[in-house]
Amino acid sequence: MDIIRAVEADYMKEDLEPIQVGDFVRVHFKVKEGSRERIQIFDGSVIAIKGKGLGQSFTVRKISYGVGVERVFPRHSPKIEKVEVVRHGKVRRAKLYYLRDRVGKAARIKEKL
Repeated sequence: MDIIRAVEADYMKEDLEPIQVGDFVRVHFKVKEGSRERIQIFDGSVIAIKGKGLGQSFTVRKISYGVGVERVFPRHSPKIEKVEVVRHGKVRRAKLYYLRDRVGKAARIKEKL
């Protein structure tokens, strides 16, 4: 097990901002289009965090043109430039899958003071 941890330690990012379920985040990730590479921003609410260590991932949900869009990001992926927390949400659950059924004001998450 120590060998696995040693190999994983090389790929883990050290300077990650802590995120929690309910936070509104702005994820900057690299997108490759042909020979060019650019940074695209995906902003939304964190509805789930899975795993630990190198295999940790988080799910971000946003509403785009009236349609709910979810995307799963590996936490330590080299394609993620940075994750900035815009505001912290006040939630009482570990997974916010119930937001999929909510529309408009009912889908809002209160801000933590």
